[in-house]
Amino acid sequence: MSRPEHRGIGMTSERTRERLVQRLRREGIRSVRVLEAIRNTPRHIFVDEALASRAYEDTALPIGHGQTISQPYIVARMTELLLEGGALDTVLEVGTGSGYQTAILSPLVRRIYSVERIAALQQQARHRFQSLGLRNIRLRHSDGGMGLPEYAPFDGILVTAAPEGIPRALVEQLKPGGRMVLPIGPRREQVLVRVTRKGSGYDKELLERVAFVPLRGGVL
Repeated sequence: MSRPEHRGIGMTSERTRERLVQRLRREGIRSVRVLEAIRNTPRHIFVDEALASRAYEDTALPIGHGQTISQPYIVARMTELLLEGGALDTVLEVGTGSGYQTAILSPLVRRIYSVERIAALQQQARHRFQSLGLRNIRLRHSDGGMGLPEYAPFDGILVTAAPEGIPRALVEQLKPGGRMVLPIGPRREQVLVRVTRKGSGYDKELLERVAFVPLRGGVL
C-alpha cells in the first residue's frame, strides 16, 4: 500500500498525474508499460517540497548541485527507446540524479546499476527508493563516464547527462545487440541518440534535439 505522501493531494494528486500521462500520450509516447510506470511513480517526492506543485508539469526542474530532474516526456521517451526491441535483464544508468528516471525503469527491467558522482544526490535517491520499496536498484558513487566494467556486459545503458560524443568505454560494456540511449553534443546542439552494439562496432540512430546538463568527470 502506498504512503499518503506518495499519493499526493491537489497539484500532486493522482488526477494531476493522470493528466500528465494523457499529455505524454498526445506527445507520442506509445508504450503502455512506460505510461503505467509514469502514472504509478510519485514525481513530487523526487523534487524539493517547494517545487512539489510543479512536479507534474512537463518540464525539467532544479534538484541542486547544478543538476536537474528531466522533463517527464524525455524520461518516458528515453525509457521507451531503451525498451524497444525486447525485454532487458540488466541495465546501467549513468547519472542517478534525483532518482526519478531510475524509479521509472525499476518495474520495467530485472536489475539496475545506477552510478552518481555527487554523493548528496545519491543519498537522497537511496532514501526515496527505500520509501517506495524499490529493491532491484544497486547504487554506486563513482565517475559514471567510465561505467561499471566490473558488472558488464549490460543489456542496456541509459545516460542522463550529455558527453561530447559517444563514449567508447560505455559501448564496450554493452552485450552484443545491447542498446544505449544518451544525449550527445555541446549544450546548445545536443541530440538524443540510440546506439546498438554490433560485434566490435555499433549502429547509431540520431533521434531528436534535447537539452541536458553536460556529463562531468570526478566525484563530489
